[in-house]
Amino acid sequence: MIPDAAQLGAALIATGYLPSPALETALQLVTLLGKPLLLEGQAGVGKTQAAKALAQALKVPLIRLQCYEGIDAQAALYEWNYPRQLLHLRLLEGQHQAEREADLYRPDFLLRRPLLEAISQDVSPVLLIDEVDRADEAFEAFLLELLAEWQISIPELGTITAKSRPHVILTSNRERDLSDALRRRCLYLWVEYPTPEAELNIVRTRLPGIDTRLAQQVVGAVAYLRGLPLTKTPGIAETLDWIEALVALHHTQLTPQVVEDTLLCVLKLREDQTVVRAKLQALMTAALQNV
Repeated sequence: MIPDAAQLGAALIATGYLPSPALETALQLVTLLGKPLLLEGQAGVGKTQAAKALAQALKVPLIRLQCYEGIDAQAALYEWNYPRQLLHLRLLEGQHQAEREADLYRPDFLLRRPLLEAISQDVSPVLLIDEVDRADEAFEAFLLELLAEWQISIPELGTITAKSRPHVILTSNRERDLSDALRRRCLYLWVEYPTPEAELNIVRTRLPGIDTRLAQQVVGAVAYLRGLPLTKTPGIAETLDWIEALVALHHTQLTPQVVEDTLLCVLKLREDQTVVRAKLQALMTAALQNV
């Protein structure tokens, strides 16, 4: 049974995920309309986590298809378990060739990949098609067909139709433009970084008992870093990692030296760390001149 809007909103919060009002509405429409949702935005804004939270809130499996350059239909759908088939052939050596071949292509010899697994569930799962922009146009066209028909043709077994339609969330970091055809089939939302106030609420929810002053300092520092010309802007996960590291090291406040020592938690490129360390050095020099 799909929860109503109020129940779903409460269930999402109970998982520790605090979506924006727009994202909460989008997730509600995924369950109510049965339409896929395309989430775009920079890495680290919580797109993948939205699918995980929805699965937890609905108490259904999360099935994830991680897209990558060169992914094809076989990697996403199914393949035959050739070692088991070969072993089975050896056990049937006394039978006629036609009987042996017919016995080879049974469902128990089928290795279900994410898309076939998703349409084989008795209860609608959440299907996360992650970073779809990494796949090529041919794979995108294949996805369009699946999202339209919700069935898969396996030559040896016939057509398999979805027992229940999955709740589909696609994510994209916009490394390439997706087709208009895919966009038309989906609901769409651009996911921004949370405001400092919203991110502070996320920190308090995910890290209960955290010192308020320290949390405010880190959230403010991350907001400042996001305004710099960095190659890889820190996401929400980096904010949480940074706070956990500061607590583990028994730091109770941010100072330029503490920031420099723990920058490895929040910036993951040497070039970005160099940009920030130059600014910290200027701050520390100015502080010493005022002593």
